[in-house]
Amino acid sequence: MSKQDILSWIDDNSATFTEMARKIWEHPEVGYTERFASSLQADTLTKEGFSIAWNIGEVSTAFIAEYGNGKPIIGILGEFDALPGLSQEVSYTESPIVAGGPGHGCGHNLLGTAGVEAAIALKKRMEEEGLPGTIRYYGCPAEELLSGKTYMAREGAFDDLDSVLTWHPGSFNMTANFSMQALTAVEFFFSGRTAHAAGAPHLGRSALDAVELMNVGANYMREHVPDGSRIHYQITNGGLAPNIVPDKASVYYFLRGKTRLAVDQLLERLIKTAQGAAMMTETSVDWAIRAGCYDTLPNVALNDLMHTQAEFVGPMSFTEEEEQFAVQLRGSIHPEVLATGSAMTPSKENLPIGFFNLKQTYGMSLGGSSDIGDASWIVPMGQIMTTCAPAGVQVHTWQATAAFGSSIGMRGMHYAAKLMALSAYDLLLNVDGIIDKAKAEFALSTKGATYKSCIPMDVKPPFFKETAPAG
Repeated sequence: MSKQDILSWIDDNSATFTEMARKIWEHPEVGYTERFASSLQADTLTKEGFSIAWNIGEVSTAFIAEYGNGKPIIGILGEFDALPGLSQEVSYTESPIVAGGPGHGCGHNLLGTAGVEAAIALKKRMEEEGLPGTIRYYGCPAEELLSGKTYMAREGAFDDLDSVLTWHPGSFNMTANFSMQALTAVEFFFSGRTAHAAGAPHLGRSALDAVELMNVGANYMREHVPDGSRIHYQITNGGLAPNIVPDKASVYYFLRGKTRLAVDQLLERLIKTAQGAAMMTETSVDWAIRAGCYDTLPNVALNDLMHTQAEFVGPMSFTEEEEQFAVQLRGSIHPEVLATGSAMTPSKENLPIGFFNLKQTYGMSLGGSSDIGDASWIVPMGQIMTTCAPAGVQVHTWQATAAFGSSIGMRGMHYAAKLMALSAYDLLLNVDGIIDKAKAEFALSTKGATYKSCIPMDVKPPFFKETAPAG
């Protein structure tokens, strides 16, 4: 049976991908610097007969691996960047491997590796059965900087796909019928006039005063924004010394909202706030877009397809040792965090094994953002989460880094690879017209809107002049 053959191949070759995920976990790299991870994945895919294209969207660590030809074209998204400051051993006590170093607290060592695993497993079946169609793995950098896929999308990397699949490590198994918020990251630069802060303060025009007045205005604006909007900021330059009126100062803002339009409107208002602050202080202001992404657009047809595969595969299982580690790791979490429950946390078991198709979350907008949103507004996208950490473990914590480097994380990764490979197989065969159903839903959801990148064409990605990684 073809589907059982896919599962058997993944089981027989799981050690290879466990090693890949482990190596990436042991070599954490932050966004746009993921040379080790991207090269490791691309080399593995090359050896399996995939063609590799580098420098997608002018990002040196972004690549596309492709096998097959013709329609349908099915994509699988992968990520591999780490987070700063989350270095951690596989331990239930806080134990950084490198103090202040990066770590995989969002599980992207697992996320991308499962995509590679699924793509190769499907390629094997395509060879065996002589199936037409194309499978692509997208090596996507800098998701944590909310812009890697945006640059790729701006170049048209997803335009010809029929469907795309992805997943994310979590603390239980579910379809992602919810949305995540659109975001714009923008930095404002104020210029004034320096002076001696005690001897001649009247001659100065403080750029820092402008930053602080802008922040006051933004904070007052919070009362008058749509529900669910978020405004975060960080002063990135506050001057050189207290006794020098600063002629240069800057502030970095994240703006989030339920829709791309809502964030664009927030940006317009924030720019006016900055200009008002500049007028009040007799300074000038410029700004630069640093990153941005769309809200995620779930596709229930594809999520239902992925849920069906979970019924075929069956539930996950964990060893007694893994259960004990889960209990110990949960013991390090603040009780208030563990007590928090919602429709997004359907189980309080240490290691949930059931698979939830949470359709009631459709239309719900979570507080975070992800650049998968850009892909989801270009092509129908299916997404799941699987148990890679104990219930209650929050991503972007040291506990998450520990879990995602453990055998618990590896089990969840292989489970996700199976569900994606089986779903992609059904998409290649267009079982029950699933591609047409997904596209029809996509057309209704987008209401005919055409994707337009929220990062202007003149904004280049960091390190865009670098050459592609060797390999």
